[in-house]
Amino acid sequence: MYPELFTIPFTDLTIKSYGLMMVCGFITAIWIIRRLSRHITPDPQLITNAALYSLIAGVVGSRVYYVVHYYEHFIENPLDVFAIWNGGLELLGGVILAIIVIVSFLIYHKLPIRQYIDILAIGLMAALTFGRLGCFLYGCCHGKPTDFPISVRFPYDSLAYNSQVNPDTQRDRTEPHLSIPDDYFFVDANGLRHLLPKEHLTGDQLDAVGKGGQHRCLPVHPTQLYSSFNAAMICLVLFLLFRRAQAAQKAGKPKFLTAPGSVFATMFVIYGIHRFLMEYLRDDNPYELGLPLTSAQLLSISLFVFGIFQMISYHLYQNKQLKKLPEQNNQ
Repeated sequence: MYPELFTIPFTDLTIKSYGLMMVCGFITAIWIIRRLSRHITPDPQLITNAALYSLIAGVVGSRVYYVVHYYEHFIENPLDVFAIWNGGLELLGGVILAIIVIVSFLIYHKLPIRQYIDILAIGLMAALTFGRLGCFLYGCCHGKPTDFPISVRFPYDSLAYNSQVNPDTQRDRTEPHLSIPDDYFFVDANGLRHLLPKEHLTGDQLDAVGKGGQHRCLPVHPTQLYSSFNAAMICLVLFLLFRRAQAAQKAGKPKFLTAPGSVFATMFVIYGIHRFLMEYLRDDNPYELGLPLTSAQLLSISLFVFGIFQMISYHLYQNKQLKKLPEQNNQ
Protein backbone atom coordinates (compact mmCIF):
# COMPACT_ATOMS: atom_id res chain seq x y z
CA MET A 1 0.00 0.00 0.00
CA TYR A 2 1.52 3.32 -1.11
CA PRO A 3 -0.91 6.24 -0.55
CA GLU A 4 2.02 8.64 -1.10
CA LEU A 5 4.55 7.69 -3.75
CA PHE A 6 7.25 10.28 -3.05
CA THR A 7 7.93 13.78 -1.78
CA ILE A 8 8.83 16.53 -4.24
CA PRO A 9 12.46 17.58 -3.52
CA PHE A 10 12.92 20.76 -1.44
CA THR A 11 9.19 20.89 -0.57
CA ASP A 12 6.73 19.25 1.80
CA LEU A 13 4.45 18.32 -1.09
CA THR A 14 3.83 14.65 -1.77
CA ILE A 15 2.58 12.88 -4.88
CA LYS A 16 -0.55 10.93 -3.97
CA SER A 17 -0.84 7.57 -5.70
CA TYR A 18 -4.61 7.85 -6.14
CA GLY A 19 -4.33 11.30 -7.73
CA LEU A 20 -1.52 10.17 -10.03
CA MET A 21 -3.58 7.19 -11.22
CA MET A 22 -6.55 9.50 -11.84
CA VAL A 23 -4.35 11.73 -14.01
CA CYS A 24 -3.00 8.70 -15.91
CA GLY A 25 -6.54 7.48 -16.49
CA PHE A 26 -7.65 10.92 -17.64
CA ILE A 27 -4.79 11.25 -20.14
CA THR A 28 -5.44 7.74 -21.48
CA ALA A 29 -9.16 8.44 -21.84
CA ILE A 30 -8.50 11.69 -23.74
CA TRP A 31 -6.12 9.95 -26.12
CA ILE A 32 -8.63 7.17 -26.83
CA ILE A 33 -11.58 9.53 -27.26
CA ARG A 34 -9.71 11.94 -29.54
CA ARG A 35 -8.38 9.09 -31.67
CA LEU A 36 -11.72 7.30 -32.09
CA SER A 37 -13.71 10.49 -32.70
CA ARG A 38 -11.57 11.87 -35.54
CA HIS A 39 -14.14 10.84 -38.15
CA ILE A 40 -17.09 12.58 -36.46
CA THR A 41 -15.74 15.78 -34.96
CA PRO A 42 -15.07 19.03 -36.83
CA ASP A 43 -12.90 20.32 -34.00
CA PRO A 44 -10.75 17.95 -31.88
CA GLN A 45 -10.40 20.71 -29.27
CA LEU A 46 -14.05 20.21 -28.38
CA ILE A 47 -13.21 16.68 -27.26
CA THR A 48 -10.36 17.94 -25.09
CA ASN A 49 -12.66 20.51 -23.52
CA ALA A 50 -15.33 17.89 -22.88
CA ALA A 51 -12.74 15.62 -21.28
CA LEU A 52 -11.52 18.44 -19.02
CA TYR A 53 -15.05 19.17 -17.86
CA SER A 54 -15.62 15.48 -17.27
CA LEU A 55 -12.46 15.28 -15.12
CA ILE A 56 -13.68 18.13 -12.92
CA ALA A 57 -17.16 16.59 -12.78
CA GLY A 58 -15.63 13.21 -11.97
CA VAL A 59 -13.77 14.54 -8.94
CA VAL A 60 -16.77 16.57 -7.72
CA GLY A 61 -19.19 13.69 -8.28
CA SER A 62 -16.90 11.20 -6.54
CA ARG A 63 -16.63 13.48 -3.52
CA VAL A 64 -20.35 14.29 -3.36
CA TYR A 65 -21.25 10.61 -3.55
CA TYR A 66 -18.80 9.83 -0.74
CA VAL A 67 -20.03 12.70 1.46
CA VAL A 68 -23.68 11.72 1.01
CA HIS A 69 -22.81 8.08 1.64
CA TYR A 70 -20.86 8.85 4.83
CA TYR A 71 -22.53 12.09 5.88
CA GLU A 72 -22.21 11.22 9.59
CA HIS A 73 -18.43 11.74 9.33
CA PHE A 74 -18.91 15.41 8.41
CA ILE A 75 -21.55 16.52 10.91
CA GLU A 76 -19.06 17.85 13.48
CA ASN A 77 -16.68 19.43 10.93
CA PRO A 78 -18.64 20.35 7.76
CA LEU A 79 -15.59 22.01 6.20
CA ASP A 80 -13.94 18.58 5.98
CA VAL A 81 -16.19 18.05 2.96
CA PHE A 82 -13.59 19.99 0.95
CA ALA A 83 -10.55 18.13 2.36
CA ILE A 84 -10.20 15.77 -0.59
CA TRP A 85 -6.49 15.32 0.14
CA ASN A 86 -7.49 13.30 3.22
CA GLY A 87 -9.17 10.70 1.00
CA GLY A 88 -12.82 10.01 0.36
CA LEU A 89 -13.83 9.57 -3.28
CA GLU A 90 -16.26 7.05 -4.74
CA LEU A 91 -15.73 6.42 -8.44
CA LEU A 92 -19.34 5.53 -9.18
CA GLY A 93 -20.52 9.03 -8.27
CA GLY A 94 -17.82 10.55 -10.44
CA VAL A 95 -18.75 8.44 -13.47
CA ILE A 96 -22.42 9.40 -13.20
CA LEU A 97 -21.79 13.15 -12.94
CA ALA A 98 -19.14 13.03 -15.69
CA ILE A 99 -21.65 11.39 -18.05
CA ILE A 100 -24.28 14.04 -17.25
CA VAL A 101 -21.81 16.86 -17.88
CA ILE A 102 -20.53 15.40 -21.17
CA VAL A 103 -24.03 14.74 -22.53
CA SER A 104 -24.99 18.32 -21.63
CA PHE A 105 -21.85 19.54 -23.40
CA LEU A 106 -22.71 17.56 -26.55
CA ILE A 107 -26.26 18.89 -26.57
CA TYR A 108 -25.02 22.46 -26.18
CA HIS A 109 -22.61 22.11 -29.11
CA LYS A 110 -25.16 20.18 -31.20
CA LEU A 111 -22.85 17.22 -31.66
CA PRO A 112 -24.06 13.64 -32.45
CA ILE A 113 -24.71 12.47 -28.91
CA ARG A 114 -25.07 8.72 -29.40
CA GLN A 115 -21.90 8.44 -31.49
CA TYR A 116 -19.88 10.37 -28.93
CA ILE A 117 -21.15 8.52 -25.89
CA ASP A 118 -20.18 5.21 -27.52
CA ILE A 119 -16.61 6.48 -27.69
CA LEU A 120 -16.93 8.00 -24.21
CA ALA A 121 -17.82 4.56 -22.80
CA ILE A 122 -14.52 3.12 -24.03
CA GLY A 123 -12.58 6.03 -22.55
CA LEU A 124 -14.38 5.77 -19.21
CA MET A 125 -13.48 2.11 -18.80
CA ALA A 126 -9.85 2.87 -19.67
CA ALA A 127 -9.82 5.60 -17.02
CA LEU A 128 -11.43 3.25 -14.50
CA THR A 129 -8.65 0.73 -15.09
CA PHE A 130 -6.15 3.24 -13.71
CA GLY A 131 -8.56 4.54 -11.06
CA ARG A 132 -8.86 1.11 -9.44
CA LEU A 133 -5.07 0.76 -9.38
CA GLY A 134 -5.12 4.02 -7.43
CA CYS A 135 -7.61 2.45 -5.01
CA PHE A 136 -5.23 -0.46 -4.45
CA LEU A 137 -2.27 1.82 -3.78
CA TYR A 138 -4.34 3.95 -1.39
CA GLY A 139 -5.86 0.92 0.35
CA CYS A 140 -9.54 1.76 -0.06
CA CYS A 141 -12.28 -0.46 -1.59
CA HIS A 142 -10.72 -3.48 0.12
CA GLY A 143 -12.07 -7.01 0.02
CA LYS A 144 -13.21 -9.55 2.58
CA PRO A 145 -10.78 -11.89 4.38
CA THR A 146 -10.03 -14.96 2.28
CA ASP A 147 -7.65 -17.87 1.79
CA PHE A 148 -7.68 -17.34 -1.97
CA PRO A 149 -4.17 -17.88 -3.42
CA ILE A 150 -3.83 -14.34 -4.79
CA SER A 151 -5.01 -12.63 -1.60
CA VAL A 152 -3.09 -9.64 -0.20
CA ARG A 153 -2.41 -8.26 3.28
CA PHE A 154 -2.60 -4.57 4.11
CA PRO A 155 -0.49 -2.94 6.84
CA TYR A 156 -1.41 -1.98 10.37
CA ASP A 157 -3.88 0.93 10.65
CA SER A 158 -4.89 0.66 7.00
CA LEU A 159 -8.57 0.83 6.09
CA ALA A 160 -8.66 -2.95 5.73
CA TYR A 161 -6.97 -3.49 9.10
CA ASN A 162 -9.30 -1.05 10.86
CA SER A 163 -12.25 -2.86 9.33
CA GLN A 164 -10.99 -6.24 10.55
CA VAL A 165 -10.30 -5.29 14.17
CA ASN A 166 -13.66 -3.58 14.70
CA PRO A 167 -17.24 -4.84 14.45
CA ASP A 168 -19.28 -3.31 11.64
CA THR A 169 -22.95 -2.98 12.54
CA GLN A 170 -23.64 -1.34 9.18
CA ARG A 171 -22.75 -4.67 7.58
CA ASP A 172 -24.51 -6.74 10.25
CA ARG A 173 -21.15 -7.83 11.68
CA THR A 174 -21.22 -7.75 15.49
CA GLU A 175 -17.78 -9.28 16.00
CA PRO A 176 -14.43 -8.26 14.46
CA HIS A 177 -12.75 -10.50 11.93
CA LEU A 178 -9.49 -10.16 13.86
CA SER A 179 -9.30 -9.96 17.66
CA ILE A 180 -6.36 -8.01 19.08
CA PRO A 181 -5.63 -6.88 22.67
CA ASP A 182 -7.23 -3.69 24.03
CA ASP A 183 -3.82 -2.06 24.53
CA TYR A 184 -3.66 -1.47 20.77
CA PHE A 185 -6.47 1.07 21.11
CA PHE A 186 -7.12 4.45 22.70
CA VAL A 187 -10.43 6.18 23.41
CA ASP A 188 -10.98 9.77 22.23
CA ALA A 189 -12.92 12.56 23.97
CA ASN A 190 -16.14 11.36 22.35
CA GLY A 191 -15.73 7.85 23.71
CA LEU A 192 -14.80 6.39 20.32
CA ARG A 193 -12.12 3.71 20.08
CA HIS A 194 -9.22 4.07 17.64
CA LEU A 195 -6.05 2.15 16.86
CA LEU A 196 -2.88 3.61 18.34
CA PRO A 197 -0.62 5.31 15.77
CA LYS A 198 2.08 2.92 14.67
CA GLU A 199 4.83 5.09 16.17
CA HIS A 200 3.23 4.64 19.63
CA LEU A 201 3.43 0.85 19.56
CA THR A 202 6.02 -1.02 21.58
CA GLY A 203 8.61 -3.24 19.95
CA ASP A 204 6.67 -6.39 20.82
CA GLN A 205 3.46 -4.87 19.44
CA LEU A 206 5.20 -3.93 16.22
CA ASP A 207 6.46 -7.49 15.84
CA ALA A 208 2.95 -8.84 16.44
CA VAL A 209 1.39 -6.70 13.69
CA GLY A 210 4.33 -7.08 11.30
CA LYS A 211 5.19 -9.82 8.83
CA GLY A 212 4.54 -13.21 10.38
CA GLY A 213 3.04 -11.66 13.53
CA GLN A 214 -0.05 -13.09 15.21
CA HIS A 215 -1.95 -9.79 14.95
CA ARG A 216 -1.11 -8.86 11.37
CA CYS A 217 -3.86 -8.11 8.88
CA LEU A 218 -5.80 -11.09 7.56
CA PRO A 219 -5.36 -11.75 3.82
CA VAL A 220 -8.16 -10.21 1.76
CA HIS A 221 -9.45 -10.31 -1.79
CA PRO A 222 -7.57 -7.70 -3.89
CA THR A 223 -10.91 -6.39 -5.15
CA GLN A 224 -9.26 -3.25 -6.50
CA LEU A 225 -7.10 -5.34 -8.84
CA TYR A 226 -10.08 -7.48 -9.82
CA SER A 227 -11.96 -4.30 -10.70
CA SER A 228 -9.03 -2.85 -12.61
CA PHE A 229 -8.67 -6.02 -14.69
CA ASN A 230 -12.43 -6.16 -15.30
CA ALA A 231 -12.46 -2.52 -16.40
CA ALA A 232 -9.67 -3.27 -18.89
CA MET A 233 -11.61 -6.27 -20.25
CA ILE A 234 -14.82 -4.21 -20.51
CA CYS A 235 -12.84 -1.52 -22.35
CA LEU A 236 -11.61 -4.13 -24.85
CA VAL A 237 -15.10 -5.61 -25.35
CA LEU A 238 -16.58 -2.15 -25.92
CA PHE A 239 -13.85 -1.30 -28.42
CA LEU A 240 -14.50 -4.49 -30.39
CA LEU A 241 -18.23 -3.81 -30.28
CA PHE A 242 -17.56 -0.26 -31.51
CA ARG A 243 -15.53 -1.57 -34.47
CA ARG A 244 -18.25 -4.11 -35.24
CA ALA A 245 -20.86 -1.35 -35.26
CA GLN A 246 -18.70 0.78 -37.57
CA ALA A 247 -18.25 -2.11 -40.01
CA ALA A 248 -21.97 -2.89 -40.00
CA GLN A 249 -22.93 0.71 -40.66
CA LYS A 250 -20.36 1.05 -43.44
CA ALA A 251 -21.62 -2.14 -45.08
CA GLY A 252 -25.23 -1.05 -44.70
CA LYS A 253 -26.07 -4.23 -42.78
CA PRO A 254 -26.99 -3.16 -39.26
CA LYS A 255 -27.39 -5.85 -36.60
CA PHE A 256 -28.28 -5.99 -32.94
CA LEU A 257 -25.98 -3.74 -30.87
CA THR A 258 -24.71 -1.86 -33.92
CA ALA A 259 -27.01 1.17 -33.63
CA PRO A 260 -25.35 4.36 -32.31
CA GLY A 261 -25.54 4.39 -28.53
CA SER A 262 -25.42 0.60 -28.19
CA VAL A 263 -21.82 0.55 -26.97
CA PHE A 264 -22.71 3.04 -24.25
CA ALA A 265 -25.73 0.93 -23.26
CA THR A 266 -23.59 -2.21 -23.17
CA MET A 267 -21.21 -0.49 -20.74
CA PHE A 268 -24.07 0.03 -18.29
CA VAL A 269 -25.17 -3.59 -18.56
CA ILE A 270 -21.73 -5.19 -18.18
CA TYR A 271 -20.47 -2.79 -15.53
CA GLY A 272 -23.74 -3.09 -13.60
CA ILE A 273 -23.33 -6.87 -13.44
CA HIS A 274 -19.64 -6.62 -12.54
CA ARG A 275 -20.15 -4.07 -9.75
CA PHE A 276 -23.14 -5.91 -8.28
CA LEU A 277 -21.14 -9.15 -8.00
CA MET A 278 -17.94 -7.42 -6.86
CA GLU A 279 -19.73 -5.99 -3.82
CA TYR A 280 -20.05 -9.54 -2.46
CA LEU A 281 -16.25 -9.72 -2.29
CA ARG A 282 -15.78 -6.23 -0.84
CA ASP A 283 -15.92 -5.49 2.86
CA ASP A 284 -16.22 -1.73 3.08
CA ASN A 285 -19.60 -0.39 1.94
CA PRO A 286 -22.51 -0.46 4.42
CA TYR A 287 -25.82 -2.16 3.70
CA GLU A 288 -28.74 0.09 2.80
CA LEU A 289 -32.53 0.17 3.28
CA GLY A 290 -32.45 -2.72 5.73
CA LEU A 291 -31.35 -5.07 2.94
CA PRO A 292 -28.13 -7.09 2.64
CA LEU A 293 -27.29 -4.89 -0.36
CA THR A 294 -24.98 -1.89 -0.62
CA SER A 295 -25.82 1.40 -2.30
CA ALA A 296 -23.49 0.39 -5.15
CA GLN A 297 -25.50 -2.79 -5.70
CA LEU A 298 -28.79 -0.89 -5.70
CA LEU A 299 -27.34 1.58 -8.20
CA SER A 300 -25.92 -1.29 -10.28
CA ILE A 301 -29.40 -2.75 -10.64
CA SER A 302 -30.58 0.62 -11.96
CA LEU A 303 -27.65 0.82 -14.38
CA PHE A 304 -28.36 -2.69 -15.67
CA VAL A 305 -32.07 -1.97 -16.25
CA PHE A 306 -31.29 1.38 -17.87
CA GLY A 307 -28.71 -0.26 -20.15
CA ILE A 308 -31.13 -2.98 -21.28
CA PHE A 309 -33.77 -0.32 -21.95
CA GLN A 310 -31.28 1.65 -24.04
CA MET A 311 -30.20 -1.43 -26.02
CA ILE A 312 -33.77 -2.31 -26.97
CA SER A 313 -34.73 1.29 -27.71
CA TYR A 314 -31.78 1.91 -30.03
CA HIS A 315 -32.35 -1.40 -31.83
CA LEU A 316 -36.06 -0.71 -32.37
CA TYR A 317 -35.32 2.83 -33.54
CA GLN A 318 -32.72 1.49 -35.98
CA ASN A 319 -35.22 -1.01 -37.42
CA LYS A 320 -37.83 1.70 -37.70
CA GLN A 321 -35.45 3.92 -39.66
CA LEU A 322 -34.55 1.02 -41.98
CA LYS A 323 -38.21 0.38 -42.75
CA LYS A 324 -38.64 4.01 -43.76
CA LEU A 325 -35.92 3.82 -46.41
CA PRO A 326 -37.84 1.60 -48.92
CA GLU A 327 -40.90 3.80 -48.47
CA GLN A 328 -38.89 6.92 -49.22
CA ASN A 329 -37.24 5.28 -52.24
CA ASN A 330 -40.65 4.31 -53.63
CA GLN A 331 -41.81 7.89 -53.35
